[in-house]
Amino acid sequence: MRDRIAVLPQYLMPKKWMTALAGSLASAELGGATTSFIRWFVGKYQVNMDEAAQPDIAQYKSFNDFFTRELRQGVRPIAQADLVCPVDGAISQCGAIAQDQIFQAKGHSYSTTALLGGDAQLAAQFTNGQFATIYLSPRDYHRIHMPLRAKLQKMLYVPGDLFSVNPVTARGVPGLFARNERVVCVFESRIGPVVMVLVGATIVGSMYTTWHGQVNPPRSRKVRSWDYQTQPIVLEQGDEMGRFLLGSTIVLLLPEGKSTFNPDWAAAKPVRLGEAMGTLSR
Repeated sequence: MRDRIAVLPQYLMPKKWMTALAGSLASAELGGATTSFIRWFVGKYQVNMDEAAQPDIAQYKSFNDFFTRELRQGVRPIAQADLVCPVDGAISQCGAIAQDQIFQAKGHSYSTTALLGGDAQLAAQFTNGQFATIYLSPRDYHRIHMPLRAKLQKMLYVPGDLFSVNPVTARGVPGLFARNERVVCVFESRIGPVVMVLVGATIVGSMYTTWHGQVNPPRSRKVRSWDYQTQPIVLEQGDEMGRFLLGSTIVLLLPEGKSTFNPDWAAAKPVRLGEAMGTLSR
């Protein structure tokens, strides 16, 4: 009940207006003002700039340039594992999908069909499968990488709300990740279909994929779809596949009986890009 009360103001906030404004400011090149804000942000959230390919804050022309900064080569080695963690962040939840229900937080679950923009045929491929939800905090590296080698099949833009996606909101807003704006990326791999869902949030200016570029804005009221089945877009394990312009959450879906998560993985555990996430069934 406390968490539900805590998120009540979010229902009243002009979230889309706030997000559009934040996106405009984050992309603006304001010289010294931009540098000063980045320096404040780094101090407040304890961002480790020693890991950045460009550690000099003054070299970033906009806040988005800083926020989507590249890491130095070698600081996130890719583990010798079947599945590797696709991002820096913290596990919100992970485990088995119960029929078509994904566990969000105590008292809250949502359906795979809702998450995937109403595509019941796609959702059926993950019945009793596996999921992992990972939250990226403001201090984290915000590029998203591939957990395994896979070929791109299609992408969906699903319109929705823009609630925050922090742990308090996850506990307080029913169906949060199937309710917020999101980009659904569908791949085919050696274990069958794999889906990575990029979930938007308040102040998330836009989401970006390496094959398409910026997906939103524009923001539409209807689901948009792109078919890539005839295009040879193959991403190797560890390759960048997308990024958030301001932070959010990813949800990974895996088919039934094909994989097992790292036994060390549990809710609230910090994780890093490239660490061992799981093994495939033999």
